[in-house]
Amino acid sequence: MVLNVINIDNESATSAHAVSTSTRGRTKEYIENIKKMAADNDIECKVIIEESYQPDKTIVDLAYQNNADLIIMGRHGRKRLLKLLVGSMTSKVIGRGFPRVLIVPKDFSITGKRILVAHDGSELSEMATEEAMSMSVTCSTLEEVYVLSVAKKDDGPDHAKQLAESVCDKFKDKGLGAKCFPLAAVGRPSEIIVNKATENNVDLILVGGHGKGLGKLLMGHVTEKVIGKAHCAVFVVGKKK
Repeated sequence: MVLNVINIDNESATSAHAVSTSTRGRTKEYIENIKKMAADNDIECKVIIEESYQPDKTIVDLAYQNNADLIIMGRHGRKRLLKLLVGSMTSKVIGRGFPRVLIVPKDFSITGKRILVAHDGSELSEMATEEAMSMSVTCSTLEEVYVLSVAKKDDGPDHAKQLAESVCDKFKDKGLGAKCFPLAAVGRPSEIIVNKATENNVDLILVGGHGKGLGKLLMGHVTEKVIGKAHCAVFVVGKKK
């Protein structure tokens, strides 16, 4: 399902109609090209164009109404975090707590060969790990999974190492195809996650989200910093409603 939500300013009905008409005209050619690409690859494609005073709410509501498993959104380059995410549509959609949101940087292609899972022992990081295991079963291109646990300076690396190794043990016990590599480090989680993803040339980072309010209440949270700084795609996993 390809969704285009036209943001309507709440100033006047006349100006809103003008914006809608202009935007529909600009997006028609783009959407027709997407439909053609889908048809060429034998993929059924449904297009929805909606007008909304709250685009982020509309995106999430329509995802639920159409039983979507995943919301995929783009990201415009790597700018400073605050400029990128404060008030951005991506941040607002994640903040509404949809359980699976994939953010893909501009001009980036996901090959599915190497992924990194950020694991801190929390329930949400366990859910991100489950997604990685599922991908190992269903994604034929997946070759390597890196499990990264970052410890605080006071805790030391031993606990982080045990967490990462325990996850890799699960991969081995389940006989999953992809090779699993445990990684442990001490320091600032967001910086280490981004650096390790770059060092190991992964094209997808899986992280746990923290549901409603991510964009408004938890600015500076690890997940948002990773989204803003990563060279690759980021898969944010949250709880289902």
